Amino acid sequence: MMHLNLIDWIIIIVYLIVSLGIGIYMSKRAGRSTGDFFLSGRNLPWYIAGTSMVATTFAADTPLAVTELVAQNGIAGNWLWWNMLLGGMLTVFFFARFWRRADILTDTEFVKIRYSGPEARFLRGFRAVYIGVLMNAVVMAWVNLAMVKILKVMFPELTIFGHAEFLFLGLTFSAHLVIVGFMMLFVAVYSSLSGLWGVSLTDTFQFIMAMGGSIVLAVFAVKQVGGIDSLKEQLASTSWVFDFFPKVVGEGNAATSAAGLLKMSVVAFVAYLGVQWWASWYPGAEPGGGGYIAQRMMSAKDEKHSLLATLWFQVAHYAVRPWPWILVALCALVLYPAEPDKGATYVMMIRDLMPAGLLGLLLAAFLAAYMSTIASQTVWGTSYIVNDLFRPFIKKNSSEKYYVLVSRVTTFLLIIFSLIITTQFEKISDAWKFILACSGGIGLVLILRWFWWRINAWSELAAMIAPYFIYPILYFKYHLDFETSLIIIVAWSTMVWIVVTFLTKPTKKETLLAFYSKVHPGGAGWKNIARELPNVKGDSGYTRLFANWILGCLLVMLALFGTGKIILGETLWGLIYYALGLVAAWLIYRNMAKTGWKQIID
Repeated sequence: MMHLNLIDWIIIIVYLIVSLGIGIYMSKRAGRSTGDFFLSGRNLPWYIAGTSMVATTFAADTPLAVTELVAQNGIAGNWLWWNMLLGGMLTVFFFARFWRRADILTDTEFVKIRYSGPEARFLRGFRAVYIGVLMNAVVMAWVNLAMVKILKVMFPELTIFGHAEFLFLGLTFSAHLVIVGFMMLFVAVYSSLSGLWGVSLTDTFQFIMAMGGSIVLAVFAVKQVGGIDSLKEQLASTSWVFDFFPKVVGEGNAATSAAGLLKMSVVAFVAYLGVQWWASWYPGAEPGGGGYIAQRMMSAKDEKHSLLATLWFQVAHYAVRPWPWILVALCALVLYPAEPDKGATYVMMIRDLMPAGLLGLLLAAFLAAYMSTIASQTVWGTSYIVNDLFRPFIKKNSSEKYYVLVSRVTTFLLIIFSLIITTQFEKISDAWKFILACSGGIGLVLILRWFWWRINAWSELAAMIAPYFIYPILYFKYHLDFETSLIIIVAWSTMVWIVVTFLTKPTKKETLLAFYSKVHPGGAGWKNIARELPNVKGDSGYTRLFANWILGCLLVMLALFGTGKIILGETLWGLIYYALGLVAAWLIYRNMAKTGWKQIID
């Protein structure tokens, strides 16, 4: 078993004390109402809200997943998640202000203000259970298994009171999973005390810890292989690992194996860059915003802070975080060439390279990455259960303090449920593909419901359910690959929800009028409603917003690749990318000023 020195334990304990201290300090403010508990009183500044988004998506499994992608397909392998920038930047310029303007507690509560009838009530409850409980528990189970994997690498012979496994309620818990369970309970304590205020502040602290630890590890890893030039020389026979872009080839030549550069078939290219980012629901990358991203946008001080928080999230998520992980992954190819579990090599680098003190820092950094994700998932999931299931359907018209108490109890119950779900999985590396495929088609509804009055509750229900009628056939009978299945499912689901939309009654006019008065999205899709509200000024300038979306994507990509070029010794190209990025940023500023949004960045 790996030995931790006293200084390592001190660092880990101090980290835990600070995290708990923030929760205790913020508990009084969070206990005043569910608005304070779930949305921090709608008073988060953009840099806290945005950093909280980044910290939530920086899970314990993230650097391991990136290490595996780089080992298999080089730097270009990261396009399997970089493509989600397209949807994220759409949220920045088109939806951030809408979410803050909607003045709701959860994104599921959107159903209440946008749709009408018993179908709307059913949809709200269905989303609360389906997404807030079931999907949320699967995501947390995925993160738990990653933490178990980390502990197994660091402490392969871990036992508790001499036992490596425990049997409870007919379920088998390894000693590593028991430790993860105690971590989850610790998270439940401070998140149930402080709600989103405490979670957001601890997220900021944890992000600094996790990012700092990642940079320290990258520095030691590069030093261990003799520097960047030596790294490139030792990987000269597989120089494809340094390529930033995949190669698009014909179907017969497509391959995504450890043998070389990511070769993406035309179908895969269309699936990832043409379909996935707008068509599927996925935690943290929902089309039109949603989930804990919407929760942070709704918790911001105002529309200005909502937009800037989401913009900072996109920049930090895609342009700031990846390179320390990528560098460690490249160094791992040199130091552990024969290791079959490429993802685990990231943890092996910590185990083998970090001296006393820094070892504790890196373990605390992993704890920070893990805990920030679990805390956000539990507070977000609890908000669905309490605000969209318990309050409207089970116990109406109670006091705010009562609902806060229920929220705190529910936090623990959700943690326990997700831990039980974790015991049912051995490998869920393909879980993200399952989620993306089974949500194929819902994305377009989540976008258009803001811009087209005719979308109703039946549209959303149909889009959520339709994939499950065809996914088993494609997967079990025809054994189609993920990319082909995704395109077919999206086409099928889109056809289903469009037909259902026109076969069912539209939302009641009074509901549509109230929604437009509150959100005033403008655009051609609301002309019929806007005519009846001459005193409500709808938003305009969508052409410039579309330009900002493209420029925003270019800004982040240029910053990402500029940093990579400089790190890999191509300084001139890096500076050129940065210069082009600054041009994109200036054009965004100019467009925002001309559309009357200058106050957003003043």
